[in-house]
Formats: sequence, structure tokens, C-alpha cells
Amino acid sequence: MAHLEFDTAIFAPIERVFDLARSIDFHAISVPGTGERPVAGRMTGLIELGETVTWQARHLGVQQKLTTRITKMERPTCFVDIMVRGAFRSLHHEHYFREENGTTTMTDRMEFESPLGGIGRLFNRIYLTGYMERFLRTRATILKDWAESERWREIPGLVDSARTSKYWGKKIDGKSKRGPEIALRPACFNIA
Repeated sequence: MAHLEFDTAIFAPIERVFDLARSIDFHAISVPGTGERPVAGRMTGLIELGETVTWQARHLGVQQKLTTRITKMERPTCFVDIMVRGAFRSLHHEHYFREENGTTTMTDRMEFESPLGGIGRLFNRIYLTGYMERFLRTRATILKDWAESERWREIPGLVDSARTSKYWGKKIDGKSKRGPEIALRPACFNIA
């Protein structure tokens, strides 16, 4: 099984980052070059606990479908999606969010297993793990860009969470503070 984990520091309220990460409409925007679009299940808006979405996209030169279900959600600190149908033998993606001093740290943690046993494990090591990491990092970078600008307002279902965020807009030592650009540990653990 392959494992990926990385943090992205985002200068935006935790609620905005959380909602962008679970927005069906934003997901289609945040994965350029794949033609990814919803074709079944939740088709627009913010995906919720227990809901599924089926994505159709071109990955590795092949048109394919992947259905995921949200198995855990604790707004705004974490949600988990797992593959229920698709090309992988298994896929488990945990999303964690933590806000400190106006910076939200988004942690992506993914485990996946390719089919075909030893051949699949070799393919993971040679190519697929790097492909999946580039895919997730590109999505995280685009999410960061949209959350830190006013572009997030273009996404249906998102509301201005600045007024509800604990740290957003606070002044520290008389100056607006961006917050630490360091990796922070996720706020919720033991996701099943």
C-alpha cells in the first residue's frame, strides 16, 4: 500500500478552506488537465457525511470513473473519503484542518493500493505514487490560491466565514499577522 502525507499552509479562515476542500464545484476546477467532472451521486455544492460522488476523468491516458463516499466529517477539522468503486484496489483519503494565528494548515493523508498484486506494487513505486502526489499537490496549490484571494466567492455554497473564524483578522503586536508557515499536526485523529 502506498502512503502520501503533506501539509499546505493557507492564509484563510479554516471554514473557507474546509468548504473549498469538500466542494464538488471547486474540485472540478482544482484538477486541471483531467477533465474531471461529477457524473453520479452529489453533483454540485458541498458534499456531506454519507454522500457519494462519482467522478469521470482522464488519468494516465485512460478515461475512468471513481466513486467515493464521505465516511467521517467533523466540520471544520476533518473529513474522510474512501473509494467504493474504481480502478484502485483501495483508496482512503483523510483531510485535516487546523487554524492558528490566521493560517489554516490543510493536511492531506492518502493511502492507496493498486490492483494486480506485485505488479501493482511495482507500478506504485515506479510511477503511480509520484503521479498521485503531483495530483494532490496541484489541487492543494490551487485551493490555496483561491482561498487566499476573492475567487472563492465564485464557488456555489460557500459563505464568508471570516466573521466566524477564531483568528482571522486578529492583530498581534499591533500588526496583522499571517501566522506560522510551519507544519502543524491535525486537529482530529483516529479516522476509520
